Parts: sequence; structure tokens; C-alpha cells
Amino acid sequence: MTETSPAKTITVRDAAARLKVTPRTLKYYEELGIVVPVRSEGGYRLYEPADLARLGRVLRMRSLGFSLAAITAMLQQPMEVPAEGGRPRLSNASLKSLRDTLGEQLAALDERVAQVRRELKEAAALQAQLRRDLDYVERRLAGEPVEEALEQRRRERPAA
Repeated sequence: MTETSPAKTITVRDAAARLKVTPRTLKYYEELGIVVPVRSEGGYRLYEPADLARLGRVLRMRSLGFSLAAITAMLQQPMEVPAEGGRPRLSNASLKSLRDTLGEQLAALDERVAQVRRELKEAAALQAQLRRDLDYVERRLAGEPVEEALEQRRRERPAA
């Protein structure tokens, strides 16, 4: 069992509330090895700030459409301990694999951004059309003759 300061850790319920997910989601992420919370003496899961940061990144990636498999692969790259000691580091093979995974994810995200931009452009065009329609209806309700309201609508129509 890992001893840890209670002030620096939070329970599954509190972590789930903070991240706006269910406790089951956090347990599932633990099963996948995405995060490994420390355990209290009673065996309860306790999440440290680094766990919450890692889970927050996973949730952001999920919200952008990345698969858990891709996220897990990226987060579980093997580490190697330098012969001279020091902190474990990613091996060159792990770095190359991570580069490929990140490149694929970046390409997928670039495509999603392009799609959102297309959708925004279409929404803006529809918004402009609806504004013209509303203006026409308001002119008609104000008593403007049909011919004048239609002529004004034609003049406001964007060039194709």
C-alpha cells in the first residue's frame, strides 16, 4: 500500500465529480492502465493531482474523437532507465512510435478542424438567409407592399 498525504489526494467520487464523469469511467480507465490511483489503507482509490491532469487530457482527447486505444497506446509507451541513473525516459523506439501516434492524431484533429470550419461557413450562410427572411416578414407585417419588400430582399441577396 502506498502512503500518501490525504490533503493531496481525492476519492473516486470527488475525482469523478471534478472531471464530470462517472466513477465507473475512472475505474474503466484504471482497468486500461491509463491511470493507476494510489490506494488508502482501506483499499479505496485515491487520485493525485497528476492523475487528474492525465485524466483531463484523456477526456479532452476523447471529446475530440480519439479512440481509447490510440490514447492508451500513446500513454503507455515503455520507459527505459538510463545506465547512469536518473529519471526513466522514453526509448528511441518509443519516441518513434509516439511520434507516429501523435502525427496520426494531429492529422485526425486537423481534419476535424477543417470539418468544423466547413460547418461554420454553412451555418453562417444559413444564418444570413434566415436574417433576410426575418427582415422580409417584418417588413410585410409593418405594412410594406409585397413588391417593395421583395425588391428589397432581392437587393440584399448575396452575390453567388
